[in-house]
Amino acid sequence: MKKIVIKIPIIALVLMILCACGSSPQASGGESAEGAKTHPLGQASVSDDVSDKNILQVAIGSEAHSTLVAAVQAAQIEHVLVNAGPLTVFAPVNDAFAALPEGTVENLLLPENKETLSTILKGHAAPGSFNLEGLKKEARKGRKIFMANETYLEVVVDGDDVTVGGAKVIGTVQTSNGIINVVDKVILPN
Repeated sequence: MKKIVIKIPIIALVLMILCACGSSPQASGGESAEGAKTHPLGQASVSDDVSDKNILQVAIGSEAHSTLVAAVQAAQIEHVLVNAGPLTVFAPVNDAFAALPEGTVENLLLPENKETLSTILKGHAAPGSFNLEGLKKEARKGRKIFMANETYLEVVVDGDDVTVGGAKVIGTVQTSNGIINVVDKVILPN
C-alpha cells in the first residue's frame, strides 16, 4: 500500500484554520466595533432563518414582550432561552412590567442589579414542557412547578383560568425548544 503525504506549509495551515473559524466579537465575548465589552451569547448568537423559532426568537419578534427581551439581555441570559429544552417560559407582557412600582424596571436593568434581575427572570422558566393541559394536570395532582431559580410555583385552576405563581396564563405559543405561556403579571420572589 502506498502512502500519500501532502505537505502544507505551516503558515498556510494556520491561515486556513483562522479563516475557517472566524468569529464575531459578540459571539466570542470580545470587543465590538465600538470598543464596548460584550458578553458571550453562545447559541443565542447563531443566525438561522430556516428552523422553527426558539423561545428567544419568538420573544424578540413579539412587540408585547419588548420589556422582557430587554430584561433578558440586561441579565445576559439569552443562552438559556435557546437551549435544546424542553423549557417552559412564563412570559410577562409589557403591561405586566409597567404595573410594577414606578422605577422598578429601570432599576433592575442597571448593571449592578444583573444578579437580582437574573434570579427574577429564572423564576419565569421551568425545565420541561407545560402547556395549559399540562399545567392543569400538575394542579390536579397538587404539584408545584420547579423553576430555574430553584423555587417552586403553585399552579391554580379556577374554571378555565390557570395561574402560576399568581400570574394568569393568557396565551400559549409552541416553539422549537419549548413552550411560552404568556402571563399578565411579573412573578416576583417572596
